[in-house]
Amino acid sequence: MDISKLNSLVELYFKKVEEVDGKRPFLKWLKPNKQNHNWEETTQIIYKLTAKIKSLIKKGDRCLILSENRPYWLMTDIAIMNAGGISVPIFTTYSANDYEYILNDCKPSLIFVSNQDQFNKIKKFISSDVKKIISFEQINANSLLIQEILEEEISEKIANKDLKRNMPACIIYTSGTSGNPKGVVLSHGGILSNCEGAVELLETLTKKKDPVFLTWLPLSHSYEHTVQFVQIIVGAKVFYAESLEKLITNMEKAKPTIVTAVPRFYQTLFIKINMNFERQSGLKRKLINQTLNLGKKILKKEELKLTEKITNFLCEILVRKKIRNQFGGNLQAFVSGGGALDQNVGEFLNAVGLPTLQGYGLTEASPVVSCNLPDLVKVDSVGPPFRTNKVKIADDGEILIKGENVMLGYWNLKEETEKVIKDGWLHTGDIGELDNNNYLKITDRKKDIIVNLGGDNISPSKIENILCLSENIKQSFVYGDKKNYLVALIVSEKEISKEKIKLIIENINKSLTLIEKIKKFVLIYEEFTIENGMLTPTLKLKRKEIIKNYKQQLEKLYNN
Repeated sequence: MDISKLNSLVELYFKKVEEVDGKRPFLKWLKPNKQNHNWEETTQIIYKLTAKIKSLIKKGDRCLILSENRPYWLMTDIAIMNAGGISVPIFTTYSANDYEYILNDCKPSLIFVSNQDQFNKIKKFISSDVKKIISFEQINANSLLIQEILEEEISEKIANKDLKRNMPACIIYTSGTSGNPKGVVLSHGGILSNCEGAVELLETLTKKKDPVFLTWLPLSHSYEHTVQFVQIIVGAKVFYAESLEKLITNMEKAKPTIVTAVPRFYQTLFIKINMNFERQSGLKRKLINQTLNLGKKILKKEELKLTEKITNFLCEILVRKKIRNQFGGNLQAFVSGGGALDQNVGEFLNAVGLPTLQGYGLTEASPVVSCNLPDLVKVDSVGPPFRTNKVKIADDGEILIKGENVMLGYWNLKEETEKVIKDGWLHTGDIGELDNNNYLKITDRKKDIIVNLGGDNISPSKIENILCLSENIKQSFVYGDKKNYLVALIVSEKEISKEKIKLIIENINKSLTLIEKIKKFVLIYEEFTIENGMLTPTLKLKRKEIIKNYKQQLEKLYNN
């Protein structure tokens, strides 16, 4: 399939349908007693949903999707576009203010909601402009149950041929670390162009085994939203995870070849495996140390001596294979995106036999810009840019992107759009550099950089990542803009003493430069969460909110 010649995401889906065996398994929700869907069943549901949506909306109308991940999500997304609508996926973890803002901003004609819990979050913000609410499960409202639609007979099966690459496919609201979410308008061509780059990367991963994806990241996130179409292109079998808590159990069941997730997941994984390693002793411990040392050598393309090759063969059978089996045994790659992956975590996971490829992107770029390649993994980088977009570094170090994948603009925000897209180049707000292999390295967020009193630029996220590698530090926040030293908020368990945290920080400080050292800290026990407004739905720190809540305690550290 030549993706560059396709007009729309809808055409992509129906072209794939012509290629695959209709009876081939496609979508499976891992919740107990949930139905599997093969390609033929999925297509019939899309046709029926398309007919119903088309009877309710005008071309270009926005259709909201508020649901947890499940097969109906993908079917609804494609059916909305096929009916001429614009899909508006939103997070199930937004605050009431965010829901109110988004509904007023995009003015949907149609709302798809999964269940009563999700409906309750938005019901008071639904205006009279909404023609119909369609629910995946029974709700107490004047709504239409999806099952009723699927029982209807339809006169024609529509595959929309009027869609063009430069037309809006969806509006994805960025969770944003400050202010209201912004509606990023992505085109059919933008997402197709992104898929083209991703498929080139995946070809090296799908040669050995048929592609099986385990989906956990919310489909309302631009990263996972685009991954859906990559899954279609490669004819993957797709499993929807039950929850983050059950992700490891789900992996054993699904036996995925590819898992996409955010850095927080990999950090937790690193801590869990490491804690298990720490409990081992004697010969087992020696073997684990050799696995890590030799794994890191291989990662850096260093030549192994004959004795090391023999030892590594034993490590592969006795350590790495056992670890891989805990994740289903077929894993070809973890793909990390949505934030910076700590270098220690990346090295560790690759060394223990869990290939981890860090990529980089942002919603405004549909979203992936670059990703590490399986045959050359540089864990301190986010890999080479996709062939389908151009990347250059501005004089001040900002990463600029150009290509069809760049958004059409922010919904209803002309001035905001003009601030970030200049002469066709998207200004990312990220600082970075390109190395000799054309691998991109992200050094920080332009607006998150701490500039101390001495005028030094300091990356808070780098230090926060290092702090969180300690099993006793759950979360951290580094502060010190226009100050003469850095301080931190440390989130830990109540049974961990201040003295213990002090020793951990003193030890970490030894590996940091003079200006990066943490001089003082506040120990807190309330975690930063999505619910308390201090994390975005993709688990990034909302720096502005954290400062608002803890400014007094942080400033006190400079007074004594």
